[in-house]
Amino acid sequence: MHIITVFSRKVVIGFLLSLILFACSKEESKEGAPTIDRRKEYIRKIPGENEPIPEGAAARGEVLIAYAGCYDCHREDKKSKGPAFADIAKRYPIQPAYRDLLARKIISGGFGSWGNPVMSPHPDLKMEDAQTMVYYILSLKYKPSQ
Repeated sequence: MHIITVFSRKVVIGFLLSLILFACSKEESKEGAPTIDRRKEYIRKIPGENEPIPEGAAARGEVLIAYAGCYDCHREDKKSKGPAFADIAKRYPIQPAYRDLLARKIISGGFGSWGNPVMSPHPDLKMEDAQTMVYYILSLKYKPSQ
């Protein structure tokens, strides 16, 4: 009786191992499978016309960003703890509604727009300064890609 149990266990284990090997060695068919552009999915561009940025606002915004410590979590052209400024510029059109939305996010913080990162609030910033910072970020859509 004991020999039959040991034999049965070996058969079951052998069968399970062969299933695992077969499943792991099988190539997935790529024909007909939808391809997802993960970069496009990450950015989720919002349609809309771009309005002009007030003269000098982008330059002032760049200085404000440098002094506010935004580079602790963001980079200009690549994702860090938070999204790249260039990706933010690609998502949002330059319009007063989005400028104000992003300025409020800078001041009050936020989460979920770019996945899991949480944006810390910056309650000491004035709304006008946050809007100027947003103008700089959105101006990056006109910067040539590197």
